[in-house]
Amino acid sequence: MSNKIPKKYQPKGFEILHDDLDIIVGNKAPGLLTVAAKWERENTVHGLLNQWVRKGNPRSTKSVFVVHRLDQATSGLLVFAKSEEVQQYLKNNWKETVKTYYAIVHGHMKNKSGVIQSYLSEDEDYHVHSSQNSDEGKLAITEYEVLKEIDKYSLIKINLLTGKKNQIRVHMAEEGHPLVGDVKYGKPNSPFRNLFLHSAELELTHPHSKKRLHFKARVPEYFKKLIDYNY
Repeated sequence: MSNKIPKKYQPKGFEILHDDLDIIVGNKAPGLLTVAAKWERENTVHGLLNQWVRKGNPRSTKSVFVVHRLDQATSGLLVFAKSEEVQQYLKNNWKETVKTYYAIVHGHMKNKSGVIQSYLSEDEDYHVHSSQNSDEGKLAITEYEVLKEIDKYSLIKINLLTGKKNQIRVHMAEEGHPLVGDVKYGKPNSPFRNLFLHSAELELTHPHSKKRLHFKARVPEYFKKLIDYNY
């Protein structure tokens, strides 16, 4: 494991947890894009890390390579590769990567654990739709377990068996239990400013050493304020 990097040297909005010759792993703040979008080109994790690895040298050609993404409103663990070879290795082995999320949803789920499976497709308005017809999208599988229930909300732990865009948000909304703070697939007039979805743990095979590495990202304070739990 790499040495801890002082906070003042870290990219704003991305706490670096691990940095070696092949990969960078960190905890993304909610509200920060993973990669550039039409409305934001510069202030993204990808852009910030490209600047960070160049260490202020404008002639440097160093860059990081995207392995996977988190929605802008989602917080938590992201992995970037330091070469195209490493990027390809991680993508090829992504099915063996264990991805654990925490989410807080509206209401109490009838089944306290289970697997949600459907086919997801995105329309031209960037809205993801779910279908049981295999001709209508790509297979998405979400395994979940309810950890704690309070008055109106439930904390759930998710094992993301496939990683499709907006997958957890769409699947939970489809179950009738949208994520708290999800104005796109849940309640459009939500009083919550944040989306309660956090990429909490990742376990992956290191591309060089081939060792299994386990990373954990601190849960945002707003999770703890809504549901007290030993995250």
